[in-house]
Amino acid sequence: MNYLAHIYLSGENELVTIGNFIADGIKGKSYKNYATDIQIGILLHRNIDTFTDAHQVVRQSTRRLHEKYGHYSGIIVDILYDHFLAKNWHLYHDSPLHIYTEAFYDTLEKHYDILPLRIQKMMPYMMTDNWLLSYASIDGISRVLDGMNRRTKQRSSMNEAVNELETFYDEFEQEFSEFFEELKLFSNERLKEHTFRLKKNAS
Repeated sequence: MNYLAHIYLSGENELVTIGNFIADGIKGKSYKNYATDIQIGILLHRNIDTFTDAHQVVRQSTRRLHEKYGHYSGIIVDILYDHFLAKNWHLYHDSPLHIYTEAFYDTLEKHYDILPLRIQKMMPYMMTDNWLLSYASIDGISRVLDGMNRRTKQRSSMNEAVNELETFYDEFEQEFSEFFEELKLFSNERLKEHTFRLKKNAS
């Protein structure tokens, strides 16, 4: 899953959310260098990624893209699923998306000193262009895919995937909705397990 989904699935604990958000850059057992709540977020992120990659509904979405985009298909699906989460945000959270995203950016600024350098460098761009809110529109997703294509030095053609999004919009949305309900339940269980185990070990 992409940024918005990982943040949402973290629940209301700020440090768990920070851990989930920074987890891609935390390798191996180095997560143990962080506070307990951040560790919980990092481990939850890894669980979410494993569950997502193995899920048959996600693989169905990925297969639709694989012939053209190859191993980038999974990355594209993560981004497309964030679009459907943002677009249908009112179904998943009581707070409007623009308020939720601003609160998250405030959380990043509040905990700036503990963020990895990579995240610190990314923050100004993320906040200025309000990436999380932009996911709700096709234009916003198109800009994200353009940026991802530039990062691969134009090799991925990910910028063209907005065409598949528009062509198979209903199919992708249905697959997201079906998968995300299961992912929410899975994430809640893993969050409870990690919280119980790590808090117990820390006491």
